Amino acid sequence: MASTRPPLDPQKQWVLVDTDTGLDDAHSLLYLLAQPDVEIVGITTIYGNTPVEDSARNVRTVLRLAEREDIPVHLGEYAPLEGEASIADFVHGVDGLGDRFERAELRVEDETAVDYIVRIANEHPGRVDLHPLGPLTNIAKALERDPELFLKYRSVVIMGGAGPYPAPGGATLTDANTANDRRAAEIVFGAANRGNVVMVGVNVTATAILDEHVYASLRAIDTPWAQFSAGVLDAYNDFYQYKWGRRISSAHDGLSTVILHRPEIVTGWIEGPVDVTPYGGSLATRVALTNDGLPLVWGTPDGAVTRAVTSFDATQFRRRFVHALAYGTSRAPLDPAGRAAPSGWANGRPAGE
Repeated sequence: MASTRPPLDPQKQWVLVDTDTGLDDAHSLLYLLAQPDVEIVGITTIYGNTPVEDSARNVRTVLRLAEREDIPVHLGEYAPLEGEASIADFVHGVDGLGDRFERAELRVEDETAVDYIVRIANEHPGRVDLHPLGPLTNIAKALERDPELFLKYRSVVIMGGAGPYPAPGGATLTDANTANDRRAAEIVFGAANRGNVVMVGVNVTATAILDEHVYASLRAIDTPWAQFSAGVLDAYNDFYQYKWGRRISSAHDGLSTVILHRPEIVTGWIEGPVDVTPYGGSLATRVALTNDGLPLVWGTPDGAVTRAVTSFDATQFRRRFVHALAYGTSRAPLDPAGRAAPSGWANGRPAGE
């Protein structure tokens, strides 16, 4: 099928989302769809939280809710470059949305996700932000097709990895997105870039907590948008309640998406090459520097530099994110003017300013 949509608005921030649409991914899509200054140019899907076909159905479900079914959806890879896919149905349910919603039909473009990712970069060099939210298989395959891919995207903001090595005594964290396809992670973080690749890792996303008050606030708003957002959060809390003994959860994808859109909420980061190291039966994808920015004792490898977020303004994140989940497009966004990225931030000032 071929999507029909109006021309892209040159005054907006153009975003291509690559997602394994589970529960927190759905929230990320809703956040972007609520922003009048954001144009989602297309969405590519990947396995991970759910199989790739379910990921595409879940994207369609979110787009139907937002009345944006004109946005093209492209089907991506079914499995990692090496080995079998690991599906997180124990977190996101069998269908990826907690098995509690009536979902849209599977409807995707004829063009594959990998072809689309490469084509958009070449048609609009320096204009589009690439936003991977799942395993990096689609992105790695696109890089194999075009090794200069990241030089053509305005920014590449990745939810994955774990930031720098932890401080002494701190816990080493691993994330499902890079662990799901180690070879893809090595290709992506090793690819040539122009200082525009940003890692939003579990070192920071784990602290982006949506608490009981957030759920209660969403449930109290009697609109389809808020009720869907509340249902997604409730399903996510079904899993996370066993981590903290409370019905609260981490907005992993949500934080990365707000940072993509509003980089001024970032208060700290570290830069360096990335290594992918086996740890505790999983993989830790980290900037190859100590927590205080020093070389590793066995030597810090050469390679492409990634900027990893280490801290953020939690109050600003939460007010922006929850406002979007609660009101969607029915209310004006918070502080629509005057955005500015931190000095030296990878993707500069958002488009249209």
